[in-house]
Amino acid sequence: MSIDVISNPKAIIHLDRLCANYELIKKKFPNKQIMSVVKANAYGHGSVECALALEKSGCNSFAVFTIDEGIELRNADVQSEILVFSRMDIHRLSDAVKNNLILNICDKSDLLEIDNYINNGGISPIFHLKVDTGMTRLGIDYNDAFETIKKLKKYPQINCEGIYSHFSTADEGDLSYALNQLEKFNAILKLADEVGVSFKAIHFSNSGALLNLNQNRMTHVRVGMMLYGAYPSNEVPQELIINPVMEFKASIVQVRRALSGTKVSYGGVYKTKSDTNIGVIQCGFADGLPRPWYKGGFVSFEGRSFEIAGRICMDQFMVNFEEVEPAIGDEVLLFGSNENEKIKMETIANHIDSTPYVISTSIGGRTERIFKD
Repeated sequence: MSIDVISNPKAIIHLDRLCANYELIKKKFPNKQIMSVVKANAYGHGSVECALALEKSGCNSFAVFTIDEGIELRNADVQSEILVFSRMDIHRLSDAVKNNLILNICDKSDLLEIDNYINNGGISPIFHLKVDTGMTRLGIDYNDAFETIKKLKKYPQINCEGIYSHFSTADEGDLSYALNQLEKFNAILKLADEVGVSFKAIHFSNSGALLNLNQNRMTHVRVGMMLYGAYPSNEVPQELIINPVMEFKASIVQVRRALSGTKVSYGGVYKTKSDTNIGVIQCGFADGLPRPWYKGGFVSFEGRSFEIAGRICMDQFMVNFEEVEPAIGDEVLLFGSNENEKIKMETIANHIDSTPYVISTSIGGRTERIFKD
């Protein structure tokens, strides 16, 4: 055995699939601007590499969560518009201006703070007004939104070009609450029209709302998880054939013969039912493989599924390979797809009562990301 065949987990990022997913969504909404969400390292896929690939495919709008994420993209020569989702920090407005980043106005107090900043010689960045229509998270309360919009006319020096909100239940089968949010948002837009306040950018939909809610008033659609090849839940229409961008793999580092009745891993909760081959895989929950997945979970090896044997450890886990004898250094597919195998991230998420978002963003720092065009 040569030590160089043993490696840390690998995340193969297929940028061609990312761009193909983008093209499918763009074709579905030809008159909308696609805002590609690349926050949290592009949901674990690599924000710089994904943004540059999408920009080459024609995407000219991105969203991140922090100013530093936006600066990272600018330093990598991403030229398109970038919206920062997080709460505005008055002390970093100059950073936003310097890097041409769009910030949020999401609190009634923001207007006065920005006005004071400008009056003291600061330059206004571009802003979007964030309205809370029912998520009860960041944003100006729906009941205060109209007054805030009217105040924008009193502060013409504040460059507020956009308005948006966020759905809380758009990926669920019952859309009644989401429709109520949309009704509130449209009412705000109507009131803005009545007082002569217009916005260049209007957006609401996330991946969950993209295919099942009306987009008529929107100039942009925000797309995150669907870009990376997974649907946010099994309750949204899945009419677009998107492909998983990440192929998550790990190496077999040891194979041992285990007799029938052998207990495997912590707690001994898994017991072999017959003589079998148990493989040790160099990947654990610290690398992003969800620990609850051991109950009924599986990997793919040479086109076949093999069950996870016992609890997933921090750095390793075991697989029951039955009578198959893999070699040290062979790799198993944890999720994603290649020429012969496919394990959907959604399958794991549904099984452990989680979401694809949690799984893809949990890929740890030891994982080697390999980008393929």
